Amino acid sequence: MSSSPAGPSRPGRPRVAADGTAPSTSGRDQILDAAAALFVEFGFSGTSTRAIADRVGIRQQSLYYHFAGKDEILVELLSNSVRPSNDFVRSIESRVPHDASAAGALYALASVDARTLRRTPHNIGVLYLHPEVRDERFDAFRQERAQLRAAYGRLGAAAARPDLLASIDESRLGMLLIQLAEVVIQLRRDGETDAQDDASVAGSCLRLVGLTSTEIESARAEATGLIRLAENSGMVLSAS
Repeated sequence: MSSSPAGPSRPGRPRVAADGTAPSTSGRDQILDAAAALFVEFGFSGTSTRAIADRVGIRQQSLYYHFAGKDEILVELLSNSVRPSNDFVRSIESRVPHDASAAGALYALASVDARTLRRTPHNIGVLYLHPEVRDERFDAFRQERAQLRAAYGRLGAAAARPDLLASIDESRLGMLLIQLAEVVIQLRRDGETDAQDDASVAGSCLRLVGLTSTEIESARAEATGLIRLAENSGMVLSAS
């Protein structure tokens, strides 16, 4: 891991874009983006609020106008990596099995989740397993991730071949499925990712529960409709 970044001795200045204009993102979003980059590069414990403020180009006191400290910043970054998927699955799960199949809903969830993880600032998901995130300060994030894992388990159990459920329970199935989605984090570390990776992850989730290629293709078509419906209702399905 690199050493902690040294900040400039002079007060920060308002950040400007490459063309000299003021940045289009809010101060809060600039702080989140800068913090994500520093946390991933130097680690949570190796990053100070001073370093974050300097990266943005603001005074340290200005950072505290938006956040109480770096704990709160990391909680928001981590939560933003799972909240869109949780919101999405809550919006579609009530449609199963009357208006949508469990397979279609699972494909849609995995696709949305993979897309969200592809777009989180600076691949913040790499911090999921860092020791600091196990601290009680980050209980809220871990609870959100547990809710998402449980949703994977419910949809996976509902979509799975009956004989599969004889060898694995819903909780363990949810754990396996969410790990499949989170492989996107590793893919990002290794290189560029794109929408094809979302489809690959979603298809792999359905193969894990025993569905055939024909059933997966049917689920994919159904998932497209579910995602479009959510987007048309104004739901944000990926982190900014």
